[in-house]
Amino acid sequence: MRLASYNIRKAVGLDWKRDPERIADVLAELDADVVVLQEADRRIGARAGVLPLPRLDAMGYVIADISVRPLSHGWHGNVILIRTPMSADQPRRVELPAVEPRGAVAAKIAPVGITVIGVHLGLTPGMRRQQLAHLVASAEGPTVIAGDFNERKADLQLPLGEVVTPGLTFHSSWPRAALDRFILFGVTASSARVHVSALARKASDHLPVVLELDREA
Repeated sequence: MRLASYNIRKAVGLDWKRDPERIADVLAELDADVVVLQEADRRIGARAGVLPLPRLDAMGYVIADISVRPLSHGWHGNVILIRTPMSADQPRRVELPAVEPRGAVAAKIAPVGITVIGVHLGLTPGMRRQQLAHLVASAEGPTVIAGDFNERKADLQLPLGEVVTPGLTFHSSWPRAALDRFILFGVTASSARVHVSALARKASDHLPVVLELDREA
């Protein structure tokens, strides 16, 4: 299974234009089975989603149903996209300790049986540690936590799980920080990489990360 994570900055590129189709073009480059997105909804008003739904449908992607607002695509901007014939089993929202609006989204991917949790962690080290501890404690069975960790340190000091940091992802025009990561439980990765292309360098301030997964026997 190919899993990707991408902070799309509400589809606003480095040219300051909101271009959802450009995000879809980057997703086409990734060619992933499952994608977790961060900042896929606007933060104010009706929290409307920014994804080009007809285009995603044509690409075979279905959004895991976890939104609570009628115009949102995700929850706190977090979205899980699953490409058919795979599907999301029991998609759910995961409450996180926070002093600002934060949460995670999760779904068990059928038929592979791996739970994917999409996250966008807080801005302070102490809050990130609390959020990670909560997520690690809630991980059951083969699980991947993926997303924007907002953390520059490679050592997350986790009691469990394998941390995979594919490389530098922020700022996309001149990457100097590895903010986007994966944490693996009961699965192994055959490879991990940062996706770099001319389009990805312009579509958001983050570059996407990609993980090739094998479930452990």
